[in-house]
Amino acid sequence: MKIATFNINGIKARAQALCEWLDSAQPDVALLQEIKSVDEGFPRELFEDRGYNVETHGQKSFNGVTILSKLPLEDVTRGLPGDDADDQARYIEATVTGETHAIRLCGLYLPNGNPVPGPKYDYKLAWMKRLLARAEELVASEQPFLMAGDYNVIPQAEDAARPEAWEKDALYLPETRAAFRRLLHLGLTEAFRARNQAPGQYSFWDYQAGAWQRNDGIRIDHLLLSPACADMMTDCRIDAEIRGYDKPSDHVPVWVELAA
Repeated sequence: MKIATFNINGIKARAQALCEWLDSAQPDVALLQEIKSVDEGFPRELFEDRGYNVETHGQKSFNGVTILSKLPLEDVTRGLPGDDADDQARYIEATVTGETHAIRLCGLYLPNGNPVPGPKYDYKLAWMKRLLARAEELVASEQPFLMAGDYNVIPQAEDAARPEAWEKDALYLPETRAAFRRLLHLGLTEAFRARNQAPGQYSFWDYQAGAWQRNDGIRIDHLLLSPACADMMTDCRIDAEIRGYDKPSDHVPVWVELAA
């Protein structure tokens, strides 16, 4: 089962590039972030025509998450538990069943948190605390699961071309990285680094100043696997080349292959 995460930075602007990637990469499941569309405005027929089931959690003009799956999706829930007043569309869950295992999919778009200090960073840390609580529940259930998406977290110095440029940014502050490590300390596996330790591996390049051409990137899109999922992992890669597509997102897909 091939499961990908991809911040598409606007479904209307990136539909063609997204469809080109789906047609070539053929993921079984794609967890999308930042669709920037209400549910009824999502062009679901583009993906249903390709054999995908579509579940959205949208919001006008910004945020929004979606699951595309060639396999049936069950028990779909929307919104991260822990704050009934939070109306930002950043989280969706569903269960997908492969040949041998049922996997709980958690698709997320973690808050950016800038500027710091301030309410946006407070919201980011509070959101990460809620995500930790949900991960603890899923670990206790012993159900295989993965949490995948745009985490807006640079975990380590080697995950940025110029880490010194991010030292005061919400994506790289010590409190942010510590909150991310707390997820790992539950026993979750950060799929990409479990398979590839090399520097220079990024999933985001800014549109400005020729960042893509200079490989001035950061790695902020992650797949965290429960112990049962980690045991199934056979590969994990970043499809960096699609950053060079026409009208690309500033992110690229990251995918994991599970023997499920």
